[in-house]
Amino acid sequence: MEQSKYNLLTILGPTASGKTGVAARVAAEIDGEIISADSRQVYRGMDLGTGKDYADYIVDGKQIPYHLIDIVDAGYEYNVFEYQKDFLKAWNDIQSRQKFPILCGGSGMYLEAVLKNYKLIQVPINDELRQKLAGKNLQELTEILKTYKNYLHNQTDIENEKRALRAIEIEEYYLSHPDVNTGMPDIRSLIVGVKYDRLSRRKRITDRLKQRLDEGMLAEVQRLLDSGIAPEKLTYYGLEYKFMTLHLTGQLSYPEMVEQLNVAIHQFAKRQMTWFRRMEKQGTQIRWLDGYMPADEKTAKILEWLKE
Repeated sequence: MEQSKYNLLTILGPTASGKTGVAARVAAEIDGEIISADSRQVYRGMDLGTGKDYADYIVDGKQIPYHLIDIVDAGYEYNVFEYQKDFLKAWNDIQSRQKFPILCGGSGMYLEAVLKNYKLIQVPINDELRQKLAGKNLQELTEILKTYKNYLHNQTDIENEKRALRAIEIEEYYLSHPDVNTGMPDIRSLIVGVKYDRLSRRKRITDRLKQRLDEGMLAEVQRLLDSGIAPEKLTYYGLEYKFMTLHLTGQLSYPEMVEQLNVAIHQFAKRQMTWFRRMEKQGTQIRWLDGYMPADEKTAKILEWLKE
């Protein structure tokens, strides 16, 4: 593309906002490649449950290259430290081929790890701390985590006891260790958000959930269970896997599962929007596009902003 003051385009938005399609259409125009910022789409074999829309990466019959999707096996617990390192590799690779990198996703922690260059380090296991916290429930662990910081930086930290314990372990480590140089480049990103009004977003989420269930999302989770991944481990991978596992293990009926999962995804999308608003309050400029704007108009507007 023509010279731009930006070296990255970021397209973010809550679940079911259509951001991937927007990113792909822009990529087709500027010879770009997409770097996913989704904490769950890194997993192989977790396609419908994580909302991988492979078809969105095809524009006018052309495959748009994408990175950081399907890079680790289900069962592994990938983290934001690894993501930042993998982003850097992908960014350098795309730059070396004189293509334009486009960061696209809705995982706030992953987005900010890049945009704010989080000083992330690989935190080792603290056996003494774990023994000290053993037996504490999620509420107790959450209160302990809040003593380290007023704002819970990542809401997924308190999805279950295991995640909360790890978050405390990381915060404890940071207290006694200085920041490190991540090696990240000087990122100058245009940041574009795609959103719908609340009622429209709710309908899109419900419709999308029904579509994924019709396409075999439940069978996908059953295959993961059959492959040997323990039910309690599957819940680590997000809402869809949590509620469908509860159904497949006999703890929820199918209607209960669908209803509770639908509500939980709505709540998740609301938390995503809260995260993005917090980013704005802290100084990140996000230029918002109405999801209902025609696709070609969205593309034209983003191209216009890139040339400023």
